[in-house]
Amino acid sequence: MATVKVSGMTCDGCAAAVKRAVEKAAPGARATVSLGRGEVEIEGATDLAAAKAAIVAAGFGVAE
Repeated sequence: MATVKVSGMTCDGCAAAVKRAVEKAAPGARATVSLGRGEVEIEGATDLAAAKAAIVAAGFGVAE
């Protein structure tokens, strides 16, 4: 499991957008977003770089 800090999430819609972006970029992965902690936990086979790129492409920031 990997945890990625995400900036720019302000509502449940943002959290849902991050979840969709990660799961689309990493088929077979499961994303659990915590709006309060500002992070997404990614479980399953995934390319972390692709997941981070998808988050950024969706309009959010990621901590390196």
